[in-house]
Amino acid sequence: MSKENLYNDDAKKKIKEMAEDIDFTMMATNLKQTPLHMVPMSTKKVDEQGNIWFLSNKNSTHNHNLMNDPNLHLIYADKSDMQFLNVYGMATITTDRSMIDELYGKTDDAWFEGKDDPNITAISVRPKEAYYWDPKNGKLVSLVKMGVGAITGDQPDTMDFGKLKP
Repeated sequence: MSKENLYNDDAKKKIKEMAEDIDFTMMATNLKQTPLHMVPMSTKKVDEQGNIWFLSNKNSTHNHNLMNDPNLHLIYADKSDMQFLNVYGMATITTDRSMIDELYGKTDDAWFEGKDDPNITAISVRPKEAYYWDPKNGKLVSLVKMGVGAITGDQPDTMDFGKLKP
């Protein structure tokens, strides 16, 4: 494994690349109490400032939790491509119609009564700190290197990993 910590624009670029590629995340709220409240969420976009955007129902438990404490944790995992992203950040909830219009897609009809549903909110997450694990040469090459390492006893250099500080 090769450790590479990324900062500022490089960190934002890596967060955007991985969050949009993996798409689904587990969003953990209510971080000061156990059990945490966790729900799957689909990433709608990552903007130029590195903020991660989601659509949500204003009456949801996670919206309620975020109004009481905006700290949250996002856990992205794509085991098929061996990509992992762990984001700690602060959430802001908005009802800005232009942002909701931008984020809304046809698949969101499964959760809302169209883009004009009065219960839709957009959640913006400003990452404070993140960690990533990403295969250097793609999944196939990484698997071959792991197989060779298992035979030879050498530790293969298959993953890039590090801390992201936007």
